[in-house]
Amino acid sequence: MREKRNYVSDANILIEAVMLNTEARSNPMELLKSMVKLEKIEYKPVPVRDLFIEMKDLSELMIDLAYSAALFNSRPLAEEVLELERRVDTLTYLLNMNAMIATRSREDAEALVGVSVVASATDKISDAAADIAIIVLKEIGIHPLIREAFERVEEQLTRVEVKPSSILAGKQLRHLELAAKIGVDIIAIRRGEELIINPKGEEIIEEGDILTARGAPLGIKELEGLAEGTVQML
Repeated sequence: MREKRNYVSDANILIEAVMLNTEARSNPMELLKSMVKLEKIEYKPVPVRDLFIEMKDLSELMIDLAYSAALFNSRPLAEEVLELERRVDTLTYLLNMNAMIATRSREDAEALVGVSVVASATDKISDAAADIAIIVLKEIGIHPLIREAFERVEEQLTRVEVKPSSILAGKQLRHLELAAKIGVDIIAIRRGEELIINPKGEEIIEEGDILTARGAPLGIKELEGLAEGTVQML
């Protein structure tokens, strides 16, 4: 059974990485704004609980991706972090709007204060991950102390596209048994604009899917070969 990650500690490490970097420390979020397209967010009636769950899942995924992006100087992983940051920002706005509309009295307002506080804290975690991604994309460099801390992580992450020649295409995750055979877990699938986090066993991998996976180095390398079609046997 995999040991539960301490995401509060992880977030603190990410924040320290940014603060130890002189150029990024000047104003990392300004760099972020210059690299992503801002869009208007319209109100949608969504249960606050659902928004919380998605924000939590995304922020945890972003921390993992930011770790690997920094350690392996991976632009694809860093770019994915920024895409997820945009989604978390949207969810934060939606959560605050839904919380405001739900307020009918003083008691409601007091009860919903905690909602806003937790949402803000989650957003800050995602911001820290995005700051790390910016450091990678701007080729600013990671402080040696932080890189040393990253290297203690035994598992690696990868982001790879499923090519037409891949034997993964058209198969359910449960039938592939990737965790048992090569020690790799698919933790997210990007399918066009859709992002599937922690996909279930019945999820079918499609050509063009971008898989985000976690596992041991050898298993990660084998998965990349399977997805790219250079390895035809699992």
